[in-house]
Amino acid sequence: MRRISIVCVCLVLAACSRSAPPEAESDSQGSAPGVDVTAAPGVAFDYRYAFRLPPAKIAGAQEAHAQACEKLGISRCRITGMRYTLTHGDGVEAMLAFKLDPALARAFGRQGIAAIEAAEGMLIDAEITGADAGARIAELGKADATLAAARDKIDRELARKDISSATRAELVRQRGELDAQRRDAQQKTDEQRASLASTPLTFQYHSGTVVRGFGARTALAEAADTAGNSLQWTLAILLGAIALLGPPAIVLLLGALAWRRWQDPLRAWWRGTRPSAAD
Repeated sequence: MRRISIVCVCLVLAACSRSAPPEAESDSQGSAPGVDVTAAPGVAFDYRYAFRLPPAKIAGAQEAHAQACEKLGISRCRITGMRYTLTHGDGVEAMLAFKLDPALARAFGRQGIAAIEAAEGMLIDAEITGADAGARIAELGKADATLAAARDKIDRELARKDISSATRAELVRQRGELDAQRRDAQQKTDEQRASLASTPLTFQYHSGTVVRGFGARTALAEAADTAGNSLQWTLAILLGAIALLGPPAIVLLLGALAWRRWQDPLRAWWRGTRPSAAD
């Protein structure tokens, strides 16, 4: 009986240990996640990330991302766009766009997130979309094969000596249309292959209060940030009103004071200059 009890206790402990979640998974407020996307042959991906940072940190983070691209070399990473805009107050909105070697895009995104976290920022949005360029290339290839077969048939007809001039002219016209369609299909094929050769990746930077996690703390921080912004706008409007209305108000005030100071002397002078009724 004692052995059976010991065995049962061991089984219960083992089951409990298997059901307990790992310590790493219990932290729901960890750092921003890296996004994993399984590379699929023939799929052209588009990576987009959005970050929130303190305003003073955005320029440095943007420069760090640009330097990371430059270190990879122009054959593997190229900067295709950049924007840095000062908004109301001390806010900043910025953007940096890249074209990357498809094999490096996911790792570059992970490194970009790490650089943002090092700059006291956080990832607020990540979107990775894919288009099946390989399937589109196959469809265009089939269409081109059909057009090529139709053109060969027209060439065989044009090689005949017993067709009329009107028929020959119509066949030449049809062959020209087929050639134009084949050129268009080839252009589209080249575009799809170019989308597979390089992957676009965009970083968006937004200024604001950084609070990791969710819950009451985040709500209080956002409320405090909103209150601060509202106070800034109120002070800005008040100062603007003072700047606009202050000079006219000062002129009117000085005029009123002067009138009160010289009102009686002016009246006495005016009465002294008027001719009397006896005169």
